[in-house]
Amino acid sequence: MRVALLIALAALAAPALAQYDAKPSGKPAKPSKPPKPPKPSKPPKPPKPDHSKLVSPKELIKAIDLDDLLAGSQQLQTFADENGGNRAFGSGGHNATTEWLYQTLKKTGYYDVYKQPFVELFTAATVSLTAAGAPVPAEYLTYGPSAKVTANLVKVNNLGCNVSDFPAGVSGQIALISRGTCTFAIKATNAKAAGAVGAVIYNNVPLQSLSGTLGGEGDYAPVVGLTQEAGNGLLAKIGNGTVSASLSVEAIRENRTNYNVIAESKQGDHNNVLMLGGHTDSVFAGPGINDDGSGTIGTLVTALALTKFKLKNAVRLGFWGAEEFGKLGSFHYMKSINGTLGGNSTEVSKLRAYLNFDMIASPNYVLGIYDGDGNAFNFSGPAGSNTIERDFEIFYEERGLPHVPALFSLRSDYAAFLENGIPSGGLFTGAEVLKTPEEAQLFGGEAGKPLDGCYHQKCDDINNLSHDAYLLNTQSIANSVAKYAVSWEGIPRPNATHRKRSAEKSRFMARFDQGGHEHHGQPCGAGKNVV
Repeated sequence: MRVALLIALAALAAPALAQYDAKPSGKPAKPSKPPKPPKPSKPPKPPKPDHSKLVSPKELIKAIDLDDLLAGSQQLQTFADENGGNRAFGSGGHNATTEWLYQTLKKTGYYDVYKQPFVELFTAATVSLTAAGAPVPAEYLTYGPSAKVTANLVKVNNLGCNVSDFPAGVSGQIALISRGTCTFAIKATNAKAAGAVGAVIYNNVPLQSLSGTLGGEGDYAPVVGLTQEAGNGLLAKIGNGTVSASLSVEAIRENRTNYNVIAESKQGDHNNVLMLGGHTDSVFAGPGINDDGSGTIGTLVTALALTKFKLKNAVRLGFWGAEEFGKLGSFHYMKSINGTLGGNSTEVSKLRAYLNFDMIASPNYVLGIYDGDGNAFNFSGPAGSNTIERDFEIFYEERGLPHVPALFSLRSDYAAFLENGIPSGGLFTGAEVLKTPEEAQLFGGEAGKPLDGCYHQKCDDINNLSHDAYLLNTQSIANSVAKYAVSWEGIPRPNATHRKRSAEKSRFMARFDQGGHEHHGQPCGAGKNVV
């Protein structure tokens, strides 16, 4: 047995020993090649959104993130910084904004997206006013003519709403007129008819600048706007003797191509469409990060979050151009679907509701909800607007938060939809109107200060946002979008009769306005105002 075991061990060891006992071949052994490194693996593709899951308010709200909102706002700030400090319609900053929105939505594959061009007259100006040798801060009124004049200031009796208000001595001089009752355009037209070589309109409310629009082309005297305090100061000087003034208006006037960006979900019932939107242009004076960058980005972030879900009703987005010049983009769009500009006039009947978001992150904010039922301001929207208002109210009430009504004054893009009988609603956190003590008790912030102290100014930048209001209101947008993307309970389909009645009522209200958005149920004090 021992011999057999030794023989077996020797047999096992022989192959291992052979490598040491082999005779040299006389040729050096070739070095072995190092193994090839493995090819880097491609990163896994992110999972596609599960569109089998029906959208719900709870899930869509969870998808809203403050970082996304602020990143979008920063992008708008960059567009303004790279293009002269603003995103005014037809400018490089605005064109960059609309192209970015178009590409961002198109890349999702969830929406059919197109840009709708239209051409409108753009006006902006550099203005200056000196009186008694001292500079007086002044603002441009859109569509006012260029001029450089030096003459005496003459006080106008009453409010300048009739040519008879202007004294004979105003001929060849500069008229000083209080704001109130009639439009700026009427005052500037009457000043020209009375022979004035210029007009200065001062505000009738304290601590608020006066800029805005004359509403369109006209035969106007060169005109600027002042604060109430500046106007009262000039009146005091006139009371003490003759006051010489120099007025300069250097206006830009040119036709510009502008764009609406329209996107509609590929899924959902396209005969029962929810539409939401806000305007994409700023004023010439600043980047417009709250007005209305906040509404733009709040709508966009909600739209991107929606791509994770399945819908029953189609969702359409409207990013409007040239709102600051009189809601031109939204009205152009509506004319393109109601037959005014040709095409299929039945397209408008597919819209079941419209939600508008114009300024949702004002730094000294209130939580304003458009008064769809008319209980606060005696002007209601079309049937179903009351439900939209109530749904927004419930969102805040469930969280123990206050809210206040905002007037449907037809000074924002919802006007085009109200005039076509579409149930409408939305959110608004305030512009230049001063916060009341009661509002400060409800929402915090500073009473006696503007809701947005940088409204229509250079300082409406990335630092001019309430992060709390921004996130909360975008979550509120998501809540309503998710609800109406599934059900139209409480919102009847508009019919031709309802649309006609709504149009007549809205046109009646529109006689008192040709400009921009409402200001928390109070007279408009700047920017888009005409009276």
